[in-house]
Amino acid sequence: MEDIPITKAVLSAAALLLTFVAFYPYIRAVLREETKPHVFSWVIWAAGTVIVFFAQLSDGAGIGAWPIGISGIITFFVAALALTKSADKSIVPIDWVFLAFALSALPLWFATDNPFLAVLVLTIVDLLGFGPSVRKAYASPYEENALFFALGALRNGFVVAALQNYSWTTVLFPAAVGIACVVFVVVILLRRKIVTTAISPSQIE
Repeated sequence: MEDIPITKAVLSAAALLLTFVAFYPYIRAVLREETKPHVFSWVIWAAGTVIVFFAQLSDGAGIGAWPIGISGIITFFVAALALTKSADKSIVPIDWVFLAFALSALPLWFATDNPFLAVLVLTIVDLLGFGPSVRKAYASPYEENALFFALGALRNGFVVAALQNYSWTTVLFPAAVGIACVVFVVVILLRRKIVTTAISPSQIE
């Protein structure tokens, strides 16, 4: 059995801890209907994350991949909540395109025997999967949880650091999604500031 470096184990544990720390308040907010996730975004993210987890394992990511796998399971749970609670269920044709691309990654991997191609497709799809949520956050910035995505960005930083093998297959997804989370947080905060500023004192009086 391969020995796991202590530093990698600690970094992976930190990533796992941040996964639960991030998801707990988000799930609680969804249950309270304070946060309204976009259903399609979460279905796309869930499917992609789980497939990437197996692709990372196949390329020697080791213990660094486990936070991704756990995140995928929890993401499916959030998607299920989004279907049952008062979440954003507005669906446009492009959302179906994103989902179709996400589901195509697995057969592509099997057909080419190249896990990187699956990770590449899923990374692109995952980033595109932010589309519905960005669209919603732009219109209703207070319906998204900025802290959740900030913790997600930090978590992915720990994931990259915890990987036992560095390659495009293992690094691309967590690095790209981490950066996307940072951008999404900026969008949410800027839109909140703009929306708040738009309500001038004269309108309140």
